[in-house]
Amino acid sequence: MREVRIFELEHGEPTAAWRVARPSIFKVISGEIWLTVEGDSKDHWLAAGESIELPRQTVAWISAGQAGARFALASGSLRSATRPAPRMPVLNWLPRWLGAA
Repeated sequence: MREVRIFELEHGEPTAAWRVARPSIFKVISGEIWLTVEGDSKDHWLAAGESIELPRQTVAWISAGQAGARFALASGSLRSATRPAPRMPVLNWLPRWLGAA
């Protein structure tokens, strides 16, 4: 079973920190998101349609761009998690329920 949650962030809202309980896909639906993952040396600016995989127990910090943002966080059981093949574009392996396939 998978769980998909939709969130909205307004520009100017405080940066939020999340601890990811299960492996998840973070996908921007509209606007822009600034995302940084604890322990990662770089920040990510994600635009509408872009996504990133967040491993279990990751702490992610997020904030919305100038126009605010809407995003989905999708997670599933470890048994049903889909892994990308090496060098395969993300859009080729994202589950259909994220609307990317």
